[in-house]
Amino acid sequence: MPHPTGDQRPRIAVFGAGSIGCYLGGHLAQHANVTLIGRPSVLDGLHEGITLSGGGRPAVHVPRNRLTLTTDPDPVADADCVLVTVKSAATVSAGRELAGRLRPDAVVVSFQNGLHNARLLRDELPGTTLLAGMVPYNVARTAPGTFHQGTGGALMLDGGPAAAPLVAALTAAGLPVEPRHDMRQVQHAKLLMNLNNAVNALSGLPLREQLGARPYRTCLALCQEEALAAFAAQGVRPARLGPVPARLTPRILRLPDALFRRIAAASLQVDAHARSSMWDDLEHGRATEISSLQGEVVAMAERHGLTAPVNARLMSLVHEAERPGGRRSWSGPELLHALRQP
Repeated sequence: MPHPTGDQRPRIAVFGAGSIGCYLGGHLAQHANVTLIGRPSVLDGLHEGITLSGGGRPAVHVPRNRLTLTTDPDPVADADCVLVTVKSAATVSAGRELAGRLRPDAVVVSFQNGLHNARLLRDELPGTTLLAGMVPYNVARTAPGTFHQGTGGALMLDGGPAAAPLVAALTAAGLPVEPRHDMRQVQHAKLLMNLNNAVNALSGLPLREQLGARPYRTCLALCQEEALAAFAAQGVRPARLGPVPARLTPRILRLPDALFRRIAAASLQVDAHARSSMWDDLEHGRATEISSLQGEVVAMAERHGLTAPVNARLMSLVHEAERPGGRRSWSGPELLHALRQP
């Protein structure tokens, strides 16, 4: 549909312009008409534009005049595609804000953590083309208006004709993207990876240092083993997103440090200062997504008559850390001991 101004570029709205939203929107703004819809606390730092770095690409600066910034959801009415990047707890409210504002032919893509956000949005937006997506990498706001990709990987989203314009825009922007026809399995595989968010957050360490220490990796292995048992009971085999099948990952995580570094070198190819988004949430006093990560494993296990005590304990420790004065720095042996308690 031609835009009244004659601009033929795709019109993309990012609903929930935090670190991931600003990173994707900033890159897309070089090839699309982008509107960032977010909180004043983020948008107020974008008056000079957006600086993007990491991901194996040269740093780029996107001038302010290439972006539309607003806290008002009404501009989604003009969008060809809406990227939803809010935290999982805000998904239903996001869907309700979008309802009644979208064009009939608009495509909505959930680029969120967790297993159910696309379905929750679909429930609020009947008749809308809704795609599930996955962001594999960590993005941190390192300064106002500055966003850094600390880990690697390709974006993934439901394949098919509806995804084609966004795939083309992302590719033009230099963001690797892979259309998939197994997003349910992809999302379960991503959940396995995201179980490390809580371990990293409570370690207080950069990801590379935390993953380089066997006690922390053993904490993650315990979480993943419970998740894999719950997935099997659910009848889901997680997609293979790396060189190692998901079922073997807990065994590799438990290897001695030197052997792990040789076998899983790609896992340690992260920026020296990159941390999980959950660490960032705790650092800035925000509620975490722990209920959509460890909490999802606990709930799935219970539905099938299983237990997930390690994930439940880790969820409790993160909730404690969310409170003022809560403990946010655990050594590897301390955290492993706490998770193994009955």
